[in-house]
Amino acid sequence: MRFRLSRMATCLLAVALFAQIGFAQDGAAQPKSPTEEAFARLEWRSIGPANMGGRIADVEGVPGDPNVVYVASASGGLWKTTNGGVTWKPIFERQGTLSIGDIALAPSNPEVVWVGTGESNVRNSVSFGDGVYKSTDGGKTWQHMGLKETEHICAIAINPQNPDIVYVAALGHAFGPNEERGVFMTIDGGKTWNKTLYIDNQHGASDLEIDPTNPNILYAGMWSFERKP
Repeated sequence: MRFRLSRMATCLLAVALFAQIGFAQDGAAQPKSPTEEAFARLEWRSIGPANMGGRIADVEGVPGDPNVVYVASASGGLWKTTNGGVTWKPIFERQGTLSIGDIALAPSNPEVVWVGTGESNVRNSVSFGDGVYKSTDGGKTWQHMGLKETEHICAIAINPQNPDIVYVAALGHAFGPNEERGVFMTIDGGKTWNKTLYIDNQHGASDLEIDPTNPNILYAGMWSFERKP
């Protein structure tokens, strides 16, 4: 499951508050607990990375380890912290592009990291990518896995039971039609790809999610879009 930073933090805070407040059987809220009052004093603060990388495209954390977080930027590459945001390290500097659209960690092995390049917020200053990359060592090394002409990737979904089954939602070229867009699937870890959802050379995939109760069920959004000069 993918989370934007604000959405993730808000959800976690809301769940914590709900658990602490408690409700009577008639639905009336119980008196505030000390924990709730402590949460009420929390404030947002910037933790970095402090760079001119443009917009933040995606944030991914490792379940069970709040110290490890990946942050993808629109034109400043991929960053990683292993100490909860105290320090950040760039880990995507030697590849063909610095524009990131989405990142995904394999649920069965968080050391397996996928990056879809090319920001999918197709505004006038958008930067394009050159396909998908994969790391099997937590971002220390990368291998280009194809789909170069997608240029803008909005989402990557990994089968929670089999990390070799990966889906990529590609918006395609922002300034004109092209064939390499839609939803792509690999069953061999990225060695080969099949285009499994395609309408035409003007419709691209705008989002993609796997049903958490059945990894064979996927939901995809399709978008016909072309930015003019």
